[in-house]
Amino acid sequence: MNDPVARHRVGLTEQQRIRRQRRWQHLKTAAADFTVRSPARLALAAFLLVITIFTSLLALPLAAADGEATALHDALFTAVSAVCVTGLTTVSTAIHWSFFGQLMILIAMFVGGLGILTIASLLSLAVSKRLGVRGKLVVQSSLNTAGASALGEIGSLLRIVIATAISLQLVIALLLIPRFVVLGETLGSAIWHGVFYAVSAFNNAGFTPHSNGLVPYNLDGWILGPLMLGVFLGSLGFPVIMVLLAHRFNYRKWNLHTKLTLAVTVALLLVGTLLWLIAEWNNARTIAGLNPAEKFTHALFASVMTRSGGFNLVEPDQLEPVSVLLTNALMFAGGGSASTAGGIKVTTIAVMFLAIAAEVRGDSEVRAFGRRLPESTMRVAISVIVLGATLVAVATAALLVIDTRLSFDKALFESISAFATVGLSMNVSANLPPEGKYVLSALMFAGRIGSITLASALTMRHRDTLYQYPEERPIVG
Repeated sequence: MNDPVARHRVGLTEQQRIRRQRRWQHLKTAAADFTVRSPARLALAAFLLVITIFTSLLALPLAAADGEATALHDALFTAVSAVCVTGLTTVSTAIHWSFFGQLMILIAMFVGGLGILTIASLLSLAVSKRLGVRGKLVVQSSLNTAGASALGEIGSLLRIVIATAISLQLVIALLLIPRFVVLGETLGSAIWHGVFYAVSAFNNAGFTPHSNGLVPYNLDGWILGPLMLGVFLGSLGFPVIMVLLAHRFNYRKWNLHTKLTLAVTVALLLVGTLLWLIAEWNNARTIAGLNPAEKFTHALFASVMTRSGGFNLVEPDQLEPVSVLLTNALMFAGGGSASTAGGIKVTTIAVMFLAIAAEVRGDSEVRAFGRRLPESTMRVAISVIVLGATLVAVATAALLVIDTRLSFDKALFESISAFATVGLSMNVSANLPPEGKYVLSALMFAGRIGSITLASALTMRHRDTLYQYPEERPIVG
C-alpha cells in the first residue's frame, strides 16, 4: 500500500481496534471482579432488572382490565410491591388488572420471594466455579449453612430451596381450594384464588385477588388458618426451615440462628396477640361486637400479619392509637433473616437485647444458648437498625413535603409498612401524587434488599491493619 493517507487510515483503524479490545477486556475483568467481590451488588442489579421487566409488562394495555395502558408510576409501584413482596397498592388488584395483569403479579411475587432465598445461591453457584476454598467459605457463611453442608453442595442446596418453597406453597393452595369451592366458587376460580393466596401468603406479599379482600372471610378459620400458616413459615426463613426439616424438634441439634429466630418470633407473636387484643377489646370500629373466641382470632391474625404478611381483617385507620403504635413496632421488627419477610429482622432484635442484657449484668461477652456472639455481629445489628430508622425518617419527611395534607401518623405508618415490606395501608399510597409513589417504591426496594446488602458488605469486607490507635473511651449515655 503506497498511499500514505491510506496507510494512515489503516493505522488509525488498527489503533482503534486495539483500544476497543482493551476496553472490552477491561469491562470483562471489571464485571468478573464485580461478581466475585460483591455478589450482593449483583443481586441488587438483578432485582432492578426484574422490576424493570415487570413494570414494562404491567404497563401494557393487555395487563389492565379496561384495555388501556397503566400509568408508569402505578405500573412501577405495583411491580416493585410485587417483586419486593410488599402488598401496597395504588390500584385495586382485583378490579384494575386483567387476568394477565394478575398473573404477572403472581409471577412477580413468586420470583421476588424465591429470589430473596436463592439469588445469593444462584450467584454463588455461578461464582463458585471461579472461587477457591476461601470464596466458597464466604458463600457458605452468607447462606447460613456453615457446618451444615459441604462446600461442594451449594448446587444441591439450591435445588432443595426451590423444591421446598414450591411444595409448601402447593400445600397451602390445596388447603384453600376446597374451601373456596364449598363457599360457592367455580373450580377454576377456586384454583386460581387458592394458588394466588398461597403464593401471596408464603412470600409475605399480602396481595388479594378479591375486591373486598379478606373481609368476607374474617371469621372463617379454614381460610385464615392456612394464610397464617403460610405467612408464619415464610417469615421464618429458609435456613430455619432447613434445620427443622433435618432435625425436627430435636432442640439440641438446632443451631444458634434457629434458636434465636424461633424464640423471638414466638415471643413477638404472643406479645403482639395479647397487646392487640387488650387494646382493641372495646373498640366498636373493629372487634367490640365479636365474642371472645372471635376476638382472639382477630388478634392472632393481626399479630401474624403485622410482621410482614400484610393481610388485614380490619382497616388500620380504624385502630386505636396504641394499636397503631404496636403495629408500627411489629412491622419494623419484621421476620427472620433470609426469609420472605421484611423489617430489621428478629435476629437483629435478639442480638441487641442480648447486648443490652450483657451490659446491664456487667458481662464482658454477649452469650446466648451456650454460644458467644462476635463483636462484628453486634456492629452489623446496630448498622441495620440505624439504616432502617434513617430510611423511614427520610421517607416520612419526603411524604409530608410532597403531600401537605398528609398527617404525620399516616405518613409514618405508610413508610414503615413500605420499608418493612408489610403492605398494610391507611389508604395513603393510592392517594399520593406520582412523586410520593416513587418515594414509596424506592423505600420498598431499599427495605427489601437494603439490610441484606449492608450486612453482606459488612461481613464480607475484612481489612487487616498492621497497627492500632491508642484506645480512648468517650462519654456515652
